[in-house]
Amino acid sequence: MSGVVTGDAVVLGLQPARLPSRALAVLIDLVVVWAAYVLVMIGLALATASLDEAAVAAVSVAAFLLVLVGAPIAVETLSHGRSLGKMACGLRVVRDDGGPIRFRHALVRGAMGVVEILMTFGVVACIASLVSERGRRLGDVFAGTLVVRERMPAARVLPVPPPPPWLVGRFAGLDLSAVPEGLWLEIRQYLTRARELDPGVGRQLAERLAGQLVGRTGTPPPAGVPAEAYLAGVVAERQARDARQAFAEAGTGAEAGVGAGAGAGGGFGAGGTVGVPAGAVLPPALPPVVTPAASSAVPSTVPPVVPPAVSPGAASPVAPPPVAPPGSEASREDGPPATGFAPPA
Repeated sequence: MSGVVTGDAVVLGLQPARLPSRALAVLIDLVVVWAAYVLVMIGLALATASLDEAAVAAVSVAAFLLVLVGAPIAVETLSHGRSLGKMACGLRVVRDDGGPIRFRHALVRGAMGVVEILMTFGVVACIASLVSERGRRLGDVFAGTLVVRERMPAARVLPVPPPPPWLVGRFAGLDLSAVPEGLWLEIRQYLTRARELDPGVGRQLAERLAGQLVGRTGTPPPAGVPAEAYLAGVVAERQARDARQAFAEAGTGAEAGVGAGAGAGGGFGAGGTVGVPAGAVLPPALPPVVTPAASSAVPSTVPPVVPPAVSPGAASPVAPPPVAPPGSEASREDGPPATGFAPPA
């Protein structure tokens, strides 16, 4: 990492680009620029065929300055230090304090690039980049800039090897609350790099870490268990506990979300209706609609009502007296209206 320091005395973690990546970026830029320059010169040769030699020379110098010098300066200024080659290689030109470059920085770099890249075929730039601690050429030194890497390789995370099968579950009752995170990190780093260490050095390191772990837990390893296997078993138990806790928290959160949704609008209302909040006015119930299929299910033949048989000696049923309509004179004179009930004979 470089020692780039900002105006606020903050050290920036910027990795300077080295000579191979910078040379590849410059090569890509030169191919593009020279291809554009050749095309421009062919067009100018056809357009200035009727001019004299002095005019043709002036146009050629102007085209050289505009295409080979002005174009890279304009591209770096507009893209804040990212030319086509630098984009392809994951590089960027920044100031010494880590900020984006401006036109004056790109102008100085482009002017010096004509001397140390174009006129000397890159020899001066290569020597200066090899001598410089941060790989800067003369244009970077005079402009106060630095070429850094934008795309950093991702660190490869190695998995912790599993413990022996006969140690799985043997540390379930171990108290791991007093073990600090720094010790866990050292143990995981040792387990992931144990195969790369010298056997003697690895054994001593495992015994030292196992002793620290025993001092934090207060429980020695089982008899006959190597220090490396003991560390692997304890780390596996820690990971299993973390996984169980994460699943339990996820399940509690899901249940709380379901309960909140049911209380907001998915529970039972005051009238026992699902999904209806309390105090809501429900529309009147409609009569059921009888479909042709349902009506056809009713039996078509209804048994007739048979009147009761009257014996010869029994008196004939007495017909109920007529009931006067309410409000008439008969109803007022006779008292309360008749109920239509006749006592048995």
